Amino acid sequence: MKELAKNFLKKFGPPFLFSKNSYAQEGEDLVVNRLLEGKKNGFYVEVGAHHPYRFSNTYFFYKRGWSGICIDPLPGTKKAFNKSRPRDIALELGISSSFGQMQYFMFNEPALNTFDPAVAKIRDGKKGYRVISTVSIETKPLGAILAEINIPKSGIDLMSVDVEGLDYQVLSSFDWSKSHPRVIIAESDKTQLDDIQNDPICALLLKEGYKLYAKTGHSLIFIS
Repeated sequence: MKELAKNFLKKFGPPFLFSKNSYAQEGEDLVVNRLLEGKKNGFYVEVGAHHPYRFSNTYFFYKRGWSGICIDPLPGTKKAFNKSRPRDIALELGISSSFGQMQYFMFNEPALNTFDPAVAKIRDGKKGYRVISTVSIETKPLGAILAEINIPKSGIDLMSVDVEGLDYQVLSSFDWSKSHPRVIIAESDKTQLDDIQNDPICALLLKEGYKLYAKTGHSLIFIS
């Protein structure tokens, strides 16, 4: 066994020494880490957290000592985060422009779950994915949620929004007069660079003083 381990390290060890693990779907965490120059003990807000580490834009930072607020309407999310990421505040609800209830479309692939009926209709039956149930979920404005939580005086270092179709509505519900996250990740349906300037998310964040820093697949990364 010792000889096998020795040969394995000799053959595969060097590449591992120079690699970096990304837990995000499109490497967003590595881009943000480069942007923030390896900052430790930061604070994040992740809307559409999905899972403690699968497709997570914040787990990379959690492992580095960060903590924050993780929000997702998927039943069972809070229990999973409480178990795997006890430093975080996990909230199991949806985000909307007002207080209320919304229909949540749940797929056989949870990463596709959405409150947007138009998006759900397009995805249902496509590439083997299908809606398996719909549930009524409590929703609140993001600004109202954050007003109830003690955010560090240093502010929000990273805010990630990925809610499958309603990212603009989530960002619009944020109270920009109370806080200005240093970095924002938001999903966009604009896949071509030439089309980004026509994205309402881009227009909203530019108006709030942000600049577009990078694009990874469907994610736009902005800096304040």
